[in-house]
Amino acid sequence: MTDLAPLRRALLSVSDKTGLIDLARALADRGVEILSTGGSAKTLRDAAIEVRDVADVTGFPEMMDGRVKTLHPVVHGGLLALRDNDDHKDAMVEHGIGPIDLLVVNLYPFEATLARGAAYDEMIENIDIGGPAMIRAAAKNHAFVTTIVDVEDYAALLAELDAHDGQTTYAFRQDQAQIAYARTAAYDTAVSTWMAGAIGQDNPRRRSFSGTFKQVMRYGENSHQKAAFYTDGTNRPGVATAVQHQGKELSYNNINDTDAAFELVAEFDPADGPAVAIIKHANPCGVARGATLHEAYKNAFDCDRTSAFGGIVALNQPLDAETAKAIIEIFTEVVIAPGASDEARAIFAAKKNLRLLTTDALPDVKARTTTYRQVAGGMLVQDKDTGHVSLDDLKVVTKVAPTDAQMADLLFAWKVAKHVKSNAIVYVKDRATVGVGAGQMSRLDSALIAAKKAERMADAMGLPQPLTIGSAVASDAFFPFADGLMEAAAAGATCVIQPGGSMRDDEVIAAADEAGIAMVFTGLRHFRH
Repeated sequence: MTDLAPLRRALLSVSDKTGLIDLARALADRGVEILSTGGSAKTLRDAAIEVRDVADVTGFPEMMDGRVKTLHPVVHGGLLALRDNDDHKDAMVEHGIGPIDLLVVNLYPFEATLARGAAYDEMIENIDIGGPAMIRAAAKNHAFVTTIVDVEDYAALLAELDAHDGQTTYAFRQDQAQIAYARTAAYDTAVSTWMAGAIGQDNPRRRSFSGTFKQVMRYGENSHQKAAFYTDGTNRPGVATAVQHQGKELSYNNINDTDAAFELVAEFDPADGPAVAIIKHANPCGVARGATLHEAYKNAFDCDRTSAFGGIVALNQPLDAETAKAIIEIFTEVVIAPGASDEARAIFAAKKNLRLLTTDALPDVKARTTTYRQVAGGMLVQDKDTGHVSLDDLKVVTKVAPTDAQMADLLFAWKVAKHVKSNAIVYVKDRATVGVGAGQMSRLDSALIAAKKAERMADAMGLPQPLTIGSAVASDAFFPFADGLMEAAAAGATCVIQPGGSMRDDEVIAAADEAGIAMVFTGLRHFRH
């Protein structure tokens, strides 16, 4: 094997015809013989590019609706033959097999077909067989053969040929072979994942994962950790699909926190009014609704002004100028919203380090998706927490029932608690968080911390008393003892929403009754680790 491999004969067979004519013409101008199949061959002929049908080379016509066309020894022998192996060369001569030095293939649009909700039989017909087989063969023989599977690499191929007098280097072929195997792996992942769902297998015996590189991070959670961002192809509205209008590249922590912020604010339907979430270290430090986005932002900010510094702001409606002016009053890392006015973007332009991201929509918080978390030696896979409760789902368990206004705050607090790391305690008043306790080993500690933060903010704002007085409280899981509930009562809470289900529910209910607190059970918990 030599480092440089000449390119004299190419097989082009693509589903996505983008750039095909320009590539083929550039290859033909370099004296490369072009083989092709079906629609690709027709496209090239229509462009007056000389092309030879694979069927003419193999001696067999395309058959079975195109299912069989390249699965032939003449094709695979041309891709797999070792050019420096005498036995291989003799076999090629004996059987009339010509070498294929370049394979350009992109696969049937299975993922796109899936995205538009095609029926089972159509999905089956969009599973490519010959394409992956050729790609794997060519990539295996990268000592001599160049494999291109992405349109974006056409220009790199031509630049490589120009730089090396019509040849490719071993390093280039290695890079493209790795990309090729990753592509077929991702394709098979899409097929197997779809099929598991189509036949009702929630936990298939074998499961694969794939991603497409989007960007390298300067570092991971800490400066000594390497990191990169990969997208999963689902196109869920959010940080992976957003347009960044300004500011430096997002960091690992920025992406993680921005995702948490946007998923939280999406819990609040924009048709019901504006909502804003401010996130720090993947936990909300303030969430609120308001008559306007500006009011919602102000109320969210007032929950914890200290933690909001350097935070992530997510909005459920397009960013407007008034809200933009309020946001830039303190240092903010990222703002994400389903759109932004020209005036708002102009205001942000003065803050070059502030990242503004816009999306076409909010994510559907009720859409069933799958989440993954790596542990040593394996992967935890689960449904995304799409659990929701409505008024009809709530069970009043105390002598005192919540008022309509309290019920509204309880449901608001419950939506927020779903996005707070466990153990989670959330105080809400007038559709705005006024205290958040997150990630503590004890529910009592979460209640204490949230109340203490509310006291601190009252002092900072010059209020006569903490906003937890008269508030509603959500607990993401049941109170195992009455102590956490009583701490919330001591902070001024007048009503509580929690899942229920503790062995000591009767004790907790009795304590609530004694304190004159209304309490409802959801029958659903929201642990978030």
